Amino acid sequence: MVRKLSRRQFIKVAGAASVATAAAVAGCSTGSETKAEGMSLGEVAEGKMTMRENLHGEQVSLLGYGCMRFPTIEGENGREENLPLDQDAINRLVDYAIEHGVNLFDTAPPYCKGQSEHAVGIALSRHPRSKYYVSTKLSNFVAETWSREASIKMYHNSMRELKVDYLDYYMLHSIGGTRRDADGRELDSMELLNRRFFDNGMLDFLCEEREKGRIHNLGFSYHGDIKVFDYLLSLQDNGKYHWDHVLIQHNYVDWNHSKLLNERNTNSSYLYGELAKRNIPVFVMEPLLGGQLVNLNDHAIGMLKQREPQASVASWAFRFAGNQPRILTVLSGMTYIEHLQDNIRTYSPHKPLNDEELHMLEEIAEVYANFKTVPCTGCKYCMPCPYGIDIPTIFDHFNKCLNEGNVLSNPADEADDEARRAFRKARRRFLIDYDRAVPSFRQADHCIGCGRCLAECPQGIQIPEQMQRINDYVESLKLSM
Repeated sequence: MVRKLSRRQFIKVAGAASVATAAAVAGCSTGSETKAEGMSLGEVAEGKMTMRENLHGEQVSLLGYGCMRFPTIEGENGREENLPLDQDAINRLVDYAIEHGVNLFDTAPPYCKGQSEHAVGIALSRHPRSKYYVSTKLSNFVAETWSREASIKMYHNSMRELKVDYLDYYMLHSIGGTRRDADGRELDSMELLNRRFFDNGMLDFLCEEREKGRIHNLGFSYHGDIKVFDYLLSLQDNGKYHWDHVLIQHNYVDWNHSKLLNERNTNSSYLYGELAKRNIPVFVMEPLLGGQLVNLNDHAIGMLKQREPQASVASWAFRFAGNQPRILTVLSGMTYIEHLQDNIRTYSPHKPLNDEELHMLEEIAEVYANFKTVPCTGCKYCMPCPYGIDIPTIFDHFNKCLNEGNVLSNPADEADDEARRAFRKARRRFLIDYDRAVPSFRQADHCIGCGRCLAECPQGIQIPEQMQRINDYVESLKLSM
């Protein structure tokens, strides 16, 4: 029986959580010596990495290196600015990963403001080709890239940047979303799928490239409309196409509670089940739900620490993400060596979760899903905002405060002084930290609701509505002072 917490109980047990640094979950991050918090210490084993087998019998590391978040040479976090990546730091991270059994590296043309593929190519080309598998994507998001010529150009450019003459894994990137065409008309998810991959003959072209050996595994990454996911799988069922792998968002909250976070989402238990019954290997993204499963409240962290005091909070999420047998690899964007070491430790080797541990994570997931955080994973596809709003940082701050019990309702109707004191303390802390995290000219009150960000968000977040919600909350706090 899952124990439910009331708002008051949740607030009392919530406090200063052990959290990852903000830069660590923000995207291409600073190359400073900042340490990652919430990580376990101890020896990092070599030669112990858990390996999984793909459809061709190749051994792939359960931990995959997601190359969306890389250190930069300067600046605070590299969110919107085209800051140069720290190639020396990236080389060291890649070298360490390969030395400890990580052999899959996943990137895409837009990652790190278009710099990721190039940096990955430099880092990996220093190693024998047999030491690694490289994965990238056809990121023909905007109308200008929907033509066959533009899409083929993007495909060939990826191989040039990555310094390879074949791709181990290639994906149709971010299927299931919506976009506007060149005339400004919004396309639904199926029409967009056809424009990007079918009308231009690109899927047939990529299948031909697979037959020629220039692509070894062809798949897709899924974000959004379930009818597109089901449609692509039906193409395999009727024998027209086949998929070598599929990338899905999967973690212990999304397993059963994805729809609570966002009505557009589909629980990863369904996604995984549909892939597993077709024997399609599964890539996992967002095992930490954009870092939110490290930013847990004290009650949840206490449950995990009581079970295994030396294990990191993050390690529980990674153990869950790799728990199902058809999971081929779990991608993690590891900006700092501490992240890389902790994740290697978790999967060297992977320790399957038992029923009692799965029940504990489900209890944490249910409490988390019923507190209305914004389901932002920090991908930053919504940036830059034309009006300068720092969308990911606003969501990150609001979620962090909510998880720590620092987002409260005004208890004016409550009699006890304790509740009023808690509210005043939380109000002050939220407002001060908000101003520190987000400059005033980049806060939620500057959102005009233009909607430019909506088509960019793979989570389908109604960003203007959430900005209004957060701004209304901020204004209510100021009025109550």
